[in-house]
Amino acid sequence: MRGLVLTALNPAARRLGLRAGQAHADARAMVPTLVSVPAEPDRDRAVLRRLALWAERYAPTVAMDETPGQEGLVLDMTGGVHLFGGEGALVRDIETRLEAAGVPARAALADTCGAAWALARFGEAKIAPEGRTREALRDLPMEALRLGEEALRLLRRLGLRRIGELYGLPRAGLARRFRGEAGLQLVRRLDQALGAEAEPLEPVRPAPLYRAWRVFAEPLIDVEGVAHSLPELVQALAAQLGRDGRGARRLVLTAFRVDGRTTAIEAGLSAPGAAPAHLLRLLKERGLERLDLGFGADALMLEASRAEGLTARQEDFDPARPGAGEGALAALIDRLEARLGEGAVRRPALRDSHLPERSEAWVRAGPLPPQGEGADHGRPRPLFLLDPPEPVETVAELPDSAPVRFVWRKVLRRVARAEGPERLGPEWWRAPDGPHPERTRDYYRVEADDGRRYWLFREGLYGREDAERPPSWWLHGVFA
Repeated sequence: MRGLVLTALNPAARRLGLRAGQAHADARAMVPTLVSVPAEPDRDRAVLRRLALWAERYAPTVAMDETPGQEGLVLDMTGGVHLFGGEGALVRDIETRLEAAGVPARAALADTCGAAWALARFGEAKIAPEGRTREALRDLPMEALRLGEEALRLLRRLGLRRIGELYGLPRAGLARRFRGEAGLQLVRRLDQALGAEAEPLEPVRPAPLYRAWRVFAEPLIDVEGVAHSLPELVQALAAQLGRDGRGARRLVLTAFRVDGRTTAIEAGLSAPGAAPAHLLRLLKERGLERLDLGFGADALMLEASRAEGLTARQEDFDPARPGAGEGALAALIDRLEARLGEGAVRRPALRDSHLPERSEAWVRAGPLPPQGEGADHGRPRPLFLLDPPEPVETVAELPDSAPVRFVWRKVLRRVARAEGPERLGPEWWRAPDGPHPERTRDYYRVEADDGRRYWLFREGLYGREDAERPPSWWLHGVFA
């Protein structure tokens, strides 16, 4: 056991010669007045994620660097720098907003993630001109390549101090000289920084399919300001969706607060939709007052995190029925769910199972299922099913024949007519619901002497299935 180690240091501790990964006892021996607190990696990760969500105001793809003591964010600004007034204005805006929120940070811009990481931590310049990454990194120390301690120690032993000193050395020779993982890491990090090897990002959230956003010179301090700006965002998003012939299935409205936090509301659609009036009404029904604006929000973003293709539908030709049809039903479902919560509006749906209790389920309301969905039994089923089936006592002339009388709920009923059996085998591919395996069922449609009709079944086969449990009779439904 190494005991306690240092995971992160402030600039003063680094100036005293302390380093991450160093034993806490060694650090106290070097600096007796060292002040330390327990690390909270889960809390650090949560705070960094919250900051990453705030950074989505600049780019749809934001990834986190969770290296202890070197935490940071990576933004993919491809094609979006001009929206913020150019590279210099973008870097200044990021640093200014973070400083105002009490977050110490340094931003840098380069062609690759590795180069931007190096400039942000070790470079005097914050921007590497396009296509001149090698020149921007030439004079930076080897630590700027994100190398491990073993690789850095070997580089110092060889007298290599600056990144530019590696440019003229062959990659294969470097890997052989260092051997093992240290050599592979050195070559990979150098190639990533120079753009010779791709470095994929893992965004905090998947990039939205469609988004529209707006920045405000003065923060919005109440929801009335959000409601005033929302129609413009909805129109812009609907135009993007309509251009591609797609409709939104999930909307997310995010407000970027001046204190570096975000607040958002979400709304789902039961069917793809791109009508601005419907999207605007849906967001308002969801409740703009749920947005916690704090001391104000200086940017709004509306995104469609899920979208599907729009298909043409035949509406009703009757002019006396405006708004009738599937579109009006979907709009009503969306508004009800916005008020009551997602999943609060449901409908029955058929399922592909021949067992009655599994052949239907309540699902979230939405477009009607295609014709033919569900199992085709080909025989009448009662409209009223008991859930679960109720046990009955029966008397039959033969063990495998229909009952001649049965007792249900303490009432004796004599059978006048019977039809069956209809055999339903167990669904062996499913896990049993109870402690015992499922057994074969033989269903009978019987008519009592009072004219009422019932749906009975015998569970189990005499002498052929689960000898330890004798067959039993159950009432599963009543015909109207």
